[in-house]
This record gives sequence, structure tokens and C-alpha cells, in this order.
Amino acid sequence: MLGELTQNEISALLSKLHIGRLGCQAETEMYIIPINYVYRKNSIYAFSAGGKKIEAMRKNPNVCFQVDEIIDTFRWKSVLLWGKYEEVTDPSERQQAVQALVHRIMPLTDLPSQHPWHGIASVEQDIDTKVKTIVYRILIYKSSGRFELHQNT
Repeated sequence: MLGELTQNEISALLSKLHIGRLGCQAETEMYIIPINYVYRKNSIYAFSAGGKKIEAMRKNPNVCFQVDEIIDTFRWKSVLLWGKYEEVTDPSERQQAVQALVHRIMPLTDLPSQHPWHGIASVEQDIDTKVKTIVYRILIYKSSGRFELHQNT
């Protein structure tokens, strides 16, 4: 059976997952990359160093975002979002977003102390303070969700 996800099912899937694909326009080409994220208040929150995706989103803040949960070929859920890129500048909101992201990432790694980029290090000196972390959100203005479910009879 093929079907559409409700808004509640879309929100539940976005809350459950932690890796999605961000699509943006980088000059004349489309650019799609996987990112770690957290879903809150109808927004996707993430952070990054500067680079191609940040430059692209600063020039054109209209982006799309996709997640999926695939059990097998005939049992899956997929959500596609359209939104607007915004950098988070409020110190309190930045801290909350980074903390939420780190809490999502920490349980997924065996060696968190070897990943100082995520702000996770066994000693403070191991964190590279020269890299400016850009915290951003995607304000969602449109969403679509689909699923396929074939049960064994």
C-alpha cells in the first residue's frame, strides 16, 4: 500500500531521525549533502563550518531537506521539506541548538573524544577554536510525506 503521511507522522519521523539530506543551489549546480540535524519548532537545526553549502545558502536561502526510513524495498517512509535558511545568532538559541545536536550525536559514536569538530573532546585543548561554527535553521514552509507498506499475509 502506498500512501501519504499526516503532519503528525511527518513530525514524528523528523523527530526520530538524525541524518537528512540538505539540497541547495550552489551557483549553477544543485548541491545535496547529508547533515546531522535536530527537529524543533517547525525547523531543522544544524551546524557547520564555512564552506560550499553555507556560501550557497547565504546567496540563495531557499532550500529543501529530505529524510527517509527504509526497512526494505516495500516498507519505507520519506519526508521532503521546503524551507528558508537562517543563521542563528541569538547566543541562547545557538547554545540550545548545539546542545540538542550534540545530545543526538553522542549516543551514535563509539569514540566521542576523537570527534572535536562536534564540540566533543576529552580535554578542552583538543577543540579547534579557529574554526567558526555556524549554527543555522531551516524554517519549514512546506512539507510532504509518503510511505509504502506491504505486510506479509
